[in-house]
Amino acid sequence: MTCAGEVEIETVYGQDPDTGQWVCPMRELWGLRARQEMSPVLEKRLCYTATVTGSYEAAAAEARNWGVEADDSTIHRHVGQAGERADRLRDNRVERALSTDTRAEVVKEAKRDLPPGKISLVIMMDGTMLRERGQQWGLKGAEIGGERVVWHELKTAIIFRLDQRAETASGRGMVVEKYYEAWQGDPYEFGRRVYAEALRRGLMQAERVYVVADGAVWIWNLVADRFSDATGVLDFYHASEHLWQIARELYGQDEEKARAWVEPLLHQLAHGGEAGVLDTLDDLLALCAQLDEQAKQIIKGEVQYFQAHRDHLHYQAVQAQGCPKGSGAVESACGQLQHRFKRTGQFWSPPGQRALLALDLARRNHDWDEIWELN
Repeated sequence: MTCAGEVEIETVYGQDPDTGQWVCPMRELWGLRARQEMSPVLEKRLCYTATVTGSYEAAAAEARNWGVEADDSTIHRHVGQAGERADRLRDNRVERALSTDTRAEVVKEAKRDLPPGKISLVIMMDGTMLRERGQQWGLKGAEIGGERVVWHELKTAIIFRLDQRAETASGRGMVVEKYYEAWQGDPYEFGRRVYAEALRRGLMQAERVYVVADGAVWIWNLVADRFSDATGVLDFYHASEHLWQIARELYGQDEEKARAWVEPLLHQLAHGGEAGVLDTLDDLLALCAQLDEQAKQIIKGEVQYFQAHRDHLHYQAVQAQGCPKGSGAVESACGQLQHRFKRTGQFWSPPGQRALLALDLARRNHDWDEIWELN
């Protein structure tokens, strides 16, 4: 199968006198693997189409638009094969970046690709839940006691330089070039992979490094482990949600009083007054003796939340340096991955999900062509 349709070619094969193996020199010249029945160019195009459409059925329909008849099962099979190669390359890049024997090479390559002058690097992290087929996937919906569907978190990171960030005419921030990491597993391995990708993108050359994220404990444990010298930034929207939670505990259904309490604090927090906000919160419990015990415990937990992130609240300072105060870019990345991996009716097998994810990351990170250099 080729981009020009099915082509039948007669050629020769024989036994290599040196190795004793049966070989076909023309297949090797064409870059075909053993028993491969599709040209590498067509396979490459179909796999690319599978990553940017919503399903294998949609990829097959799109292929028909550019003149190739390949059904969804054929595309699925080739995505699995190419995805395995992409995943091996991905693992190799991680180990190469982290190994003491080869890390210097990775750092040197990163420097070569950087613009002249000082750079600042931004790392954003978040997570989203995806469906997988459980061990009892074959059970009917009405049957009880079987685990048909399981949910696992896909941990996601994006990495970009501040010079890769711009503003639209309306003043909205956007990232014009970014790099991705995603991993469905424990935070430690995800941290290794994010660190390796950051090394590829200039971590060692960066004058400043920022990590922007919500308040998930696993993220900040990872930051302490892998990026302890970075400036941490708690996503401002999540911080505001926690302040609103306190306001609702204080004033119940009285939205006007809650707003009158919280909005000055949000303004203060956004404009360099984080120390005053923390002082207000520290004094809060002593001023709400009239509240019931449940409300007090909720407020106490929220105050502790801000105390734990007291070093991550310097919004005015980091914005003055060009760093965004929100993690909307990685939340958008999670939404893009959900669009491909969490559509109605999609229940993934772990190998199938991992193969397509490896291809998707390779496409996003400009590692795509390398996949087809392997035979």
